[in-house]
Amino acid sequence: MDLILWRHADARDGDPDLERPLTDKGLRQAEQMAAWLNRQLPEDALILTSPALRTRQTADALQRKYKIVPDLAPGGDVAHVLAASGWPRHKGSVLVVGHQPTLGETFSFLLWGEARPMSIKKGAVVWLTNRVRAEKALVLLKVALTPEML
Repeated sequence: MDLILWRHADARDGDPDLERPLTDKGLRQAEQMAAWLNRQLPEDALILTSPALRTRQTADALQRKYKIVPDLAPGGDVAHVLAASGWPRHKGSVLVVGHQPTLGETFSFLLWGEARPMSIKKGAVVWLTNRVRAEKALVLLKVALTPEML
């Protein structure tokens, strides 16, 4: 399974939190990363997003269908991300568009077995895959990429 964690792009400050839109910079970040992702993701990739406007706008840049998952809203946790994505048993690729600190904690949990604080920049992607070698489950980091790197 491939699990891609995509932090929403730059958003305006304010309340209510779920209605914060992307800034002009954020729209550019989302478009840049979406262009790269569309070249990498299989057509049948499952795309999941938080209900927050900023995550939906980030996912909209892909111009693909996605599912809104309430458990991915701000304040969610690693267990919700893993359950929603079907990690590690889902067959194929799953892209989760979400928030900090949840995505960083999910990333660290999968790499080190513990949800440690880890920052993922706005608009950045972390791409993980799992495999079994000699009856041992392994998690591999395939890509860590920020919009500025594109």
